[in-house]
Amino acid sequence: MEKILNRIHLVSDPEATYFLQVSWEKDLGTGFGILLSDGQFSWAGTVSEAEISREAADMEMNKEKYVEELKKALVTREESAGKYNYLISRDQENVVCQFSYERSLKDGSFRLGSVKLQEVPSPAKVVKELIGYCLDSLGKLQAKNEHLQRENERLFSNWSDAEKRLEKCVEAKEKLEADLYNRFILVLNEKKAKIRNLQKLLNEAKESAADAKCTRDDITTTQMVIKRENDYDASTDEESESLTQASLPSAPERRDSSLLGSPGVADTAPRRKRRQRTAKPTGTGPKVA
Repeated sequence: MEKILNRIHLVSDPEATYFLQVSWEKDLGTGFGILLSDGQFSWAGTVSEAEISREAADMEMNKEKYVEELKKALVTREESAGKYNYLISRDQENVVCQFSYERSLKDGSFRLGSVKLQEVPSPAKVVKELIGYCLDSLGKLQAKNEHLQRENERLFSNWSDAEKRLEKCVEAKEKLEADLYNRFILVLNEKKAKIRNLQKLLNEAKESAADAKCTRDDITTTQMVIKRENDYDASTDEESESLTQASLPSAPERRDSSLLGSPGVADTAPRRKRRQRTAKPTGTGPKVA
């Protein structure tokens, strides 16, 4: 059985303090018991599951929602302080006590439920039970607090170890990054040197190709000039040959030496010589056929 003890104040007498203990088996919706005490008198009563269902039907509220309201009003007092009101009406002999609980609204309040409590014959026993419950709860809370404290210390120790390992990892990471950076610098410098050498070789190859092209052009030009000169010399030789053959006298002319003394024959040779000198190009010497 689960129990919860709360301290409540009445609307009619805010200075008065009452102790309300609620106990239930499985769930608050299946019924619960109430024990109320002011230190001098004590009353006890029960609320059945049928009464809970009837109260929910009277308020036209879903039963689950109604049970949640009951938990807030009777169990979790710290979360619902000021939202619920409590009323107690006793007879003159304090034998019967009517305990009511209401939900407070802005423009009023509505009653969640009411239960009739009967006086407990031995209030001192009830007070003793309440004090025992408080001490048991306090012991449980202290044990839980110690357990949480030990767990907190363990977690703090683990956190310190994790922080130290993290610092070592960070140092190793920085060292590795520095090493990789230095290696990268070396590789980069080598690559740059290779690129410079390749560029130098490429420029030298381009210059060699340009020189070779110029040499081939010069050789081709020289060959063309020589060919032109040879062609020109050949044509000149042919002309000289033809002119030489034309200037030689024929056999009848040589035999006829009597004709050399004639005025017409004497003028023929100089005219041919002049034509031969005119046919020769300037700067070239006569060649013998």
